[in-house]
Amino acid sequence: MIRYALHCDRGHEFESWFQSSSAYDSQVKRKLVTCPACGSAKVDKAIMAPRIVGKKGRGPATPPLEPATTTTAPEAAQSGPTSLMMAQEKELRTKLKELRDHIVKNADNVGERFANEARAMHYGDKEHRPIYGEASPDEAKSLIDEGIEVSPLPTLPEDRN
Repeated sequence: MIRYALHCDRGHEFESWFQSSSAYDSQVKRKLVTCPACGSAKVDKAIMAPRIVGKKGRGPATPPLEPATTTTAPEAAQSGPTSLMMAQEKELRTKLKELRDHIVKNADNVGERFANEARAMHYGDKEHRPIYGEASPDEAKSLIDEGIEVSPLPTLPEDRN
């Protein structure tokens, strides 16, 4: 998975996850990537600083670069790194919930028929449309092996209650 910082032609900034860079390119070309704030499909990648991991995965060789406007929560600026991380986690959870809600609102729930519906659209037997549903890990792997772009819906800890 790859995360991109994105921005639309109206200046809204957001992030999104993609299976690969080619998956991003394909989805943008098909106008499937839209701004969650305004719905614009004119989306471009923003400049991102990579996170470099040191030897044997022991942690960053260099600290990750943080943008100056990481959060708007005033308590985060006053309370130090822990509060900043909590604010970032809260912001990420909010964005994941918004993403999931957007998908649920704008796509058809095909339930257990997900793998069959995705294949039918991929091979041209059915018209392309946004769908979501259920697939076993083996079914999802098979779809990916066939070159069919799939991603899990974000699940948050509070969803499991």
